[in-house]
Amino acid sequence: MKLQRRRFLRLVGGAAAFPAASRIAKAQDYPSRPVRLISGFAAGGAPDVVARLIGQWLAERLGKQFIIENRSGAGGNIAVEAVVNAPADGYTLLLIPTAAAINTTLYDNLNFNLVRDIAPVAGIVRVPNLMLVNPLVPARTVPEFIAYAKANPGKISMASAGIGSGPHLGGELFKRMAGIEMVHVPYRGALPALTDLIGGHVQVLFGNTASNEYIRAGKVRVLAVTTMTRSETLPDVPAVAEFLPGYEASSWFGVGAPRNTPPEIINRLNQEINAGLADPRIKARLADLGGTVLVGSPADFARLIADETAKWGEVIKLTGIKPE
Repeated sequence: MKLQRRRFLRLVGGAAAFPAASRIAKAQDYPSRPVRLISGFAAGGAPDVVARLIGQWLAERLGKQFIIENRSGAGGNIAVEAVVNAPADGYTLLLIPTAAAINTTLYDNLNFNLVRDIAPVAGIVRVPNLMLVNPLVPARTVPEFIAYAKANPGKISMASAGIGSGPHLGGELFKRMAGIEMVHVPYRGALPALTDLIGGHVQVLFGNTASNEYIRAGKVRVLAVTTMTRSETLPDVPAVAEFLPGYEASSWFGVGAPRNTPPEIINRLNQEINAGLADPRIKARLADLGGTVLVGSPADFARLIADETAKWGEVIKLTGIKPE
């Protein structure tokens, strides 16, 4: 009787171990065919650059093609929904931008929940925005700008890349923390907003590091970076947080997968992405964007997504922002 019981327990134990062993074997064989990495924005911009850079690295490391698929529209929601509805087998991945966390609150009646339906794989990079002003604005520091805005309530126009965009919310957060009023002027993209800033039609823009050539030419003035600390690429430019403690409004990117993707596959992708972020060539390319790498575990990236979703959700609710 005891022998039969022992045999039964061995069989049960073996059966329980089989699925885990099978998953590990699949992870070791992964990928066996091309992988899609879906981005919610058009080719040519920073999200596309980041996606292609990390996709090429993964292809070289894992021996299979990583196809970058641009599915723009609805502020990136089309791309997120495509990945949410894809098989959870590691062959469809999502480039997650800051906008995905913003959209959780910005849009009503989404067919998915980012935190629930996307499994975080790895962070890639955090890129500061820049607080830019037209040279005719007399302020040369953040405290001077705040004082100027308080002396001219409602007379300063703040450009953005569109309603609900990162630059828009960064400006709204600045307004609330500084206790000032500015008139929001949304544009259809960052370039037209920057063009009107240079032309003096608006006075301030929370832009990105692509503005560096205009800064060097004296066409715009940079007052601060929007990351919590100074940027390695602009060490002489202070952070807004040096004057408004706790202020942070950067852009970031990472990789996600459909929920229920096998953890063995997620962990392998995480390891390979982190290896890429330690590679001098990739670090240099990301530094060209003004970025700092986000090396960490899937849990680290999950915390970043959750924190950013909560932070921008609060700003959206307090300001009553609605999408275009």
